[in-house]
Amino acid sequence: MRIDIITVLPELLKSPFEASILQRAIDKGLVEVHFHNLRDFATGKYRQVDDYQFGGGAGMVLMVEPIDKCISKLKSERTYDEVIYMTPDGNTLNQGLANEISLKKNLIILCGHYKGVDQRVRDMFVTREISIGDYVLSGGELAAAVLCDAVIRLLPGVLNDETSALTDTFQDNMLAPPVYTRPASYKGNEVPKILLSGNFPKIEQWREEQALERTRKRRPDLLE
Repeated sequence: MRIDIITVLPELLKSPFEASILQRAIDKGLVEVHFHNLRDFATGKYRQVDDYQFGGGAGMVLMVEPIDKCISKLKSERTYDEVIYMTPDGNTLNQGLANEISLKKNLIILCGHYKGVDQRVRDMFVTREISIGDYVLSGGELAAAVLCDAVIRLLPGVLNDETSALTDTFQDNMLAPPVYTRPASYKGNEVPKILLSGNFPKIEQWREEQALERTRKRRPDLLE
């Protein structure tokens, strides 16, 4: 997979990709992540990428021309499956959407900023709009990092145990069951005996029951 991220703040984005699972995926050659500074595609002495909105109103808007130049350059070099715009009014990211995107080969992710982007960018280039929740960030960079983390960890070979992602919360529209590790007893709190029994069919049944019960209590909407 190749991911090209368009941003006015590439330095804000780089650190999540320099540690942990994301760095390991890059080092293994399972994913390429490239950052493109929108100002490199701007013209004029000050490399302006934003301007006041027509009709008045508070807040600046990212201009269409630099974004057009950046996306057009990238598209001249390869074919992209999606041009994704990170925006609070997009479709909310969930596990199913992450699963779907993980099957793509080449992605462009556009990070909004200020009051967003000129609507013509959305009309001309964007194929999918994604939000990470019903709140507003100062820019789309952190949201893009969240999306990348959710997608990249699903790629074959990224996790040491590939079955781990299959048992994550939300994969089957249920929350994950409780998990325990050593010691088996800690300050009077005991690990459920079934987990120490070695009876794996019974353990799986217990986990399914616990997952269902937890989902009923915390997220009954998932069972509707």
